[in-house]
Amino acid sequence: MNAKSELDLNNIPKHVAIIMDGNGRWAKERKLPRVMGHKVGTESVKIIVKAAKELGISVLTLYAFSTENWKRPSMEVQALMTLLKTYLKSELSDMLQNNISLRCIGQMEKLPGDVQEILVQVINETANLSGMSSGLILNLALSYGGREEITMAAKAVAEQCIRGEISTGDISEELFSSQLYTAGLPDPDLVIRTGGESRLSNFLLWQASYAEIYITETKWPDFRKGNLIEAIKDFQERERRYGKTSEQVKEN
Repeated sequence: MNAKSELDLNNIPKHVAIIMDGNGRWAKERKLPRVMGHKVGTESVKIIVKAAKELGISVLTLYAFSTENWKRPSMEVQALMTLLKTYLKSELSDMLQNNISLRCIGQMEKLPGDVQEILVQVINETANLSGMSSGLILNLALSYGGREEITMAAKAVAEQCIRGEISTGDISEELFSSQLYTAGLPDPDLVIRTGGESRLSNFLLWQASYAEIYITETKWPDFRKGNLIEAIKDFQERERRYGKTSEQVKEN
């Protein structure tokens, strides 16, 4: 039986966010350099982006490079940036053909200049695609940290208050959300973490407040469409309460 047929296509999460973990451990298990884990992980990205589009997911956010990842050995960071640049160059035509709009969340200005250049090019060339209406918005979280994002938003709101544009009484969750990298996008319904670790690792701390979290032992280089379908199936079997009791959810 086709695994996709087991899903309720009317209950596909609009926004799926993935912490792509396990590349280094995958390589170590095979006595390969860490960079090989990242390289094979890039193939997983291509497969999962395509699968997300086919399954009708509207927004896919991939935790590609965190603010903490800058502390890794310089050779590994350089290899990751090279892989990112290669991925963007190779996938632009596919994004255009398949209505995939690329966005970046994070401190893009901290990326190497040549990476910024190709990233901005792909973002601009895919910007006018229909996105959530019939395509896929692909968010790459690059030099991203959830605490940094919240701090940035708090500063932006504070500056509006200082300029007299708003009062403290105007501050709301909606206003605060409008200052985040993900402004205008739905919060993630489902956060998937590969590699078996059970933590958010500073990822979408504000946005994931009511997301369902799915942990899989499968490491990112081995994560495929079937794994994504299993995660969505698990999501569909849960009752989303948003702080309510089961009875209140049923009443609504």
